[in-house]
Amino acid sequence: MDRLLNVDQVAELFGTTVRFPRRLIEERRITFVKVGRHVRIPESVVTAFVAANTVQPVPVRHATLRRVA
Repeated sequence: MDRLLNVDQVAELFGTTVRFPRRLIEERRITFVKVGRHVRIPESVVTAFVAANTVQPVPVRHATLRRVA
């Protein structure tokens, strides 16, 4: 079973304020678990969210610079 994280812990992992994970929950953009009135997010969901939203760098070709006359 996955470790369940509270909103504060998720915000710390993301390096954001608590408002960001709460917004993800409100907009249903991240899976969460309701335990009574508490909201918990499985650790694997946080990892998957980060992986799904990771942008890979684009290789840059070094173009030759032209002189401007």
